[in-house]
Amino acid sequence: MVKRKTALKLRKAHRYLGLFIGIQFIMWTVSGMYFSWTDIDEIHGDHFRKHHVEQAVFSSLIAPAKLPGGVKSLQLKDIAGKPFYLVNDEILIDAETGEEKHGITEGEALAIAGKYMREDLMISGIEMIEETGDHHEYRGGRLPAYVISYETAENIKAYVSVSDGSFQTLRHRDWRWFDFLWMTHTMDYEGRDDFNNLVLRIFSLLGFITVLSGFVLWYISSPSVRKILKKF
Repeated sequence: MVKRKTALKLRKAHRYLGLFIGIQFIMWTVSGMYFSWTDIDEIHGDHFRKHHVEQAVFSSLIAPAKLPGGVKSLQLKDIAGKPFYLVNDEILIDAETGEEKHGITEGEALAIAGKYMREDLMISGIEMIEETGDHHEYRGGRLPAYVISYETAENIKAYVSVSDGSFQTLRHRDWRWFDFLWMTHTMDYEGRDDFNNLVLRIFSLLGFITVLSGFVLWYISSPSVRKILKKF
């Protein structure tokens, strides 16, 4: 059997390892419970959107062949009731006149958001953002963008791209909780989605060592094991 001094050192190491990674184990458990008990559609904010978005019908549009420059991709967009071509995913062209449009206005952004968001939601404000940090709720989204805020307890915000007039996303209280817990779950404190980051690898390894040391402690301190070993 293991000497008493060695066993005491092992117990001490196990205890301090448990204290060190215990908080992270709790966060893994809490976040896992939250993910399993929540509806992902609600996290996405689908219940704040219209169930059916009306698609506008336009006529008398200029032919795509008449658009200036080369065309790799083309999308017809409805911006506040007017047709625009989004050329090569970056240039807005008036689909009736052929004139280039340099960004959308606040009024157009509100109209675009109104096309997707529920009509009973009251708007409290709108502003433009040109940059976001690593922890911003709109990180990775197309910039600049209009942020439209709504008068709700959920602190809803809708994001509309200035350059192409696309409704990007919406954020609300439950999404922000999900994002925070997802960060603690993956331990990727920047992009959130990197499961191969060094911090997660270290804590996973320490967690395995802690559990393994617990099994070893059980083995060396179990009376049943001692009885079995004495027979041999």
